[in-house]
Amino acid sequence: MFPQHSFWGRFIRMSMYYHLPSLLELAAQSLVENEALAIAALEELPVDIFPPLFMAAYAERCRETLKAMVQVWPFACLPLGVLMRKQQAHQENFQAVLSGLDGLLAQEVRPRRCKLQMLDLRPKIHQNFWAGLFSLKETEDALLMKTKPKMDGSRMRAKQPLSRIEVLVDLHLKNGMCDQLLTSLIRKIKQEKGLLYLHCKKLSILPIPFQMIKRIMKVVQLDSLQELEVRGSWKLSTLGMFAPYLGQMGNLHRLLFSHNHTYPYTSLEEKKMYVNQFCSKLLNLPHLQELCFDSVSFVAGCLNHILRYLRCYLKNLSVTNCLLLESDLIHLSQCPQISKLKDLHLIRVNMTSIHAESLRSLLESTSATLQRLSLSECGITDAQLPVILPALNCCSQLVTFDFCGNPISMAMLKSLRQNLRLTKLCHMIYPTPVESYEDVPGALHLGKLAQLHNTLKWMLHELGRPNMDGFGPNPCCHCGFSTFCEFSP
Repeated sequence: MFPQHSFWGRFIRMSMYYHLPSLLELAAQSLVENEALAIAALEELPVDIFPPLFMAAYAERCRETLKAMVQVWPFACLPLGVLMRKQQAHQENFQAVLSGLDGLLAQEVRPRRCKLQMLDLRPKIHQNFWAGLFSLKETEDALLMKTKPKMDGSRMRAKQPLSRIEVLVDLHLKNGMCDQLLTSLIRKIKQEKGLLYLHCKKLSILPIPFQMIKRIMKVVQLDSLQELEVRGSWKLSTLGMFAPYLGQMGNLHRLLFSHNHTYPYTSLEEKKMYVNQFCSKLLNLPHLQELCFDSVSFVAGCLNHILRYLRCYLKNLSVTNCLLLESDLIHLSQCPQISKLKDLHLIRVNMTSIHAESLRSLLESTSATLQRLSLSECGITDAQLPVILPALNCCSQLVTFDFCGNPISMAMLKSLRQNLRLTKLCHMIYPTPVESYEDVPGALHLGKLAQLHNTLKWMLHELGRPNMDGFGPNPCCHCGFSTFCEFSP
């Protein structure tokens, strides 16, 4: 402790009075050079010196200081993840913080100034905290939600155990990622069951053994999840085994499946059984607003099994690199839960064998609210476009329309421009006209493309919409990758 009239006491009071963060940093740096003195002074130090002191101790790997500071931390949240991102995430530093939590949780009565309720390990949250802006309003508001009065006058969790600590983290599970930090955290949560809770807003699962997934699911508070991404091939039986965990994610807002392929020997009956087993858990997700499928084979012919379990209106539906049957599009257009969509993305979904009337019905079902629409690289032709145009004109809220990569002629593009009556549309990416290609399939004639581009620019100018312009990407016939063709006006 510093005597009231000591040099350091006067120095810190003067630093705080004149609001000189640089002096605070110098004071913190001097303190960490004497760990015993720093630890002894923690109960008397001004609150504002704690962040720079913690940063200095973290940089210098002063484990005893870190351990002691956790037990008297004067803020509701310790945003450690920002430091772990900006500086090397030293294992010993993290272990020191966990040891500090051990000491804090072992106490029946907390130290006088300790307010710690959350350890935030997310790397991009509260970035300004360590820069001297100590507001943690977002986290503190979340903590206050626990004590908001219910309608009957009672209070939610009004009597929280004083020693309970929430740990916030975004998890990205992949092979080889179960490093010492995560292993230590899982072990600590199991040891302190009932006192230390792991909350995760975003969980991304890449191809890993299912046993590892089960291990994580047992320690995460699944109702804290808001975003779930599953990337990589799962057997359909694995999808069924994961279903009970999905059913516990009652606050999930976004669900994405990517690169999940059914094995070719799987029968249609078996496929429907597992898909139904998994999708029935959507009944437990009353807040789901965004549903995304990217390169997922189990969607084909089974979209009705997925849609019928939705409890709320979707805001975003994205289907990319998937096979859809006409029956899927029909079921989609008839689903009440898509009637309030704001974003609809059907990208690289082959529609050459799908009747344009089915797509028109889908657009009509979403026309009242749709703001962003993508139908890129779907194989839509000149013959199909006039059929869906009336439905497009019903999308009065549409702001962005991506139509690139479809084999459309210049004449049809002109017709589309002249007949598309959407007052709010301000961004449209249209396909490179088929006339822009050489006789060699897939080879662009840049001179023709520039000429056609200028023609469209002039037409837009005549229509009073000169800024709504842009050629979209076109897949190369040799490599399959998309290339952008842009010209200055």
